[in-house]
Amino acid sequence: MKMWAGRFTKEEDSLVNDFNSSISFDCRMYREDIEGSIAHATMLGTCNIIPKEEADAIVAGLRGILADLESGALSIDPEAEDIHMFVEEILTNRIGDAGKRLHTARSRNDQVALDLRMYCKREIREVQTLIRGLLGAIADQAEKNADAVMSGYTHLQRAQPVTFAHSILAYAQMLIRDLSRLDETFKRTDFMPLGSGALASTTYPIDRRMTAELLGFHEITLNSIDGVSDRDFAIEFCSDLSILMMHLSRFSEEIILWCSSEFRFLELDDAFSTGSSIMPQKKNPDIAELVRGKTGRVYGDLQTLLVVMKGLPLAYNKDMQEDKEALFDAIDTAKQALKVFTRMFETVTVRKDNLRSSASEGFINATDCADYLTKKGLPFRSAYRIVGQLVGYCIQQKKTLETLSLDEYRTFSGLFEEDIFGAINLENCVSSRKAEGGPSMQSVLKQIATVRELISGS
Repeated sequence: MKMWAGRFTKEEDSLVNDFNSSISFDCRMYREDIEGSIAHATMLGTCNIIPKEEADAIVAGLRGILADLESGALSIDPEAEDIHMFVEEILTNRIGDAGKRLHTARSRNDQVALDLRMYCKREIREVQTLIRGLLGAIADQAEKNADAVMSGYTHLQRAQPVTFAHSILAYAQMLIRDLSRLDETFKRTDFMPLGSGALASTTYPIDRRMTAELLGFHEITLNSIDGVSDRDFAIEFCSDLSILMMHLSRFSEEIILWCSSEFRFLELDDAFSTGSSIMPQKKNPDIAELVRGKTGRVYGDLQTLLVVMKGLPLAYNKDMQEDKEALFDAIDTAKQALKVFTRMFETVTVRKDNLRSSASEGFINATDCADYLTKKGLPFRSAYRIVGQLVGYCIQQKKTLETLSLDEYRTFSGLFEEDIFGAINLENCVSSRKAEGGPSMQSVLKQIATVRELISGS
């Protein structure tokens, strides 16, 4: 019989029981549920709401249940309604009627709100740890390839010279923003809702701040209705994960392109590639493709949470049980993607020779050529037009800016001198971009240092 069955004259239909049950997914919050109950029982005993000896018995019983679940000596009953009822039933079976006092001054509404906030706090920190691991892999690859000149792209067309290090450090900046977003979400999750009751708090003289302190919360929720009905923190966490996955997906797309025969910039380690069932020559970037594909899955999880919450009146509604599976899936998917992507990127081989040869073919030093004329006194728009004509000439003659003779240059402008060849040298083009945030060696090393400082200081 359900613990709430006193009001009812009929047993719950088996179809309703299966439809209503959440134990299959909220069981993963057993640790948070038990730790929250330990703090609640401790507070009840300290405030003399229940006898101190019974509070102590409850705490000891809960610790025993947690230890048995962790060791495998106790298994979660799949027939239980939810993790809260399972723990309370086991507790009562073990310590007797004292276990029935645990739920004093508490509702499952504020209990599940507490469990979910505690779970999200832990998972936010775990995701951040994985992000830092990927940042470390990016910093390592950037350091090894700080001098690897390549073409930067716009519209997927060769644009201007950069380095491989500078290119991948762009993704480091995205991940740093992900860390910052997660920090902000953590702050808004770090409010303790227990004591909100079903929606209208309780008549017992509880000490909510004591419970918050025992559980490591920074603050308590300040409105009991909002305390049980708020899922902003879960939506925000899912949103953060969606943006993170978008960054991983963009990075994956780069890797997929760079590993193709058309680019040949990278080669994936055999341990992080797959083959074809029919084409023996294939080496497929399936890991990157799956990360790209699973991004849509996390987007769907975010959309699920938004749609579940969009039309709910205050306070708690059973619809909110649907928050967990989507949130858990988003967390699991993002963590798995981060782990495998990091290992894949750590082991990738950068083909510097192909980066450099490709960069020499796309007139990516055309802007530098125009800047050369501008520094000689020509207005930039005039210089831009002359260099455009030069590029057209090179295409017709099947030449590059580096292979033109000085005489050919001077047919377009008398301002060209012998030093033009130094000005359009790709390595010089990169090294001269010394503005903060640019691709010069000085800037790249500073970016790497910033990433490493962030990782070590966290």
